Amino acid sequence: MSESTASGAGRSESPGVALGPTALVLGVLSAVGALGVFGSTLTLIALPWTIIAGALAIVLGAMGVHHARRGVGRLWVAVTGTGLGAVGFFGTTALLWSFGG
Repeated sequence: MSESTASGAGRSESPGVALGPTALVLGVLSAVGALGVFGSTLTLIALPWTIIAGALAIVLGAMGVHHARRGVGRLWVAVTGTGLGAVGFFGTTALLWSFGG
């Protein structure tokens, strides 16, 4: 019973399709928070969320790349989300380490 019982259910309805776009959204949030676009007060409030969103974007993006290479989902979306997540995560982490924290 490994096949889907729904009519017309194909590989495009797999949960792996959502990994790339989710990584992209989290990566954008992480990169924008790391760059401090919204001002210093909001950046300090959003700092923990920036790190969490960046780490999740890296992990979900890597899984999105894995699924996209197997034909489920879009590769460019997953790679872009992973890259933006890495920029946000490592940029924020480097900023915190520069303060000695």
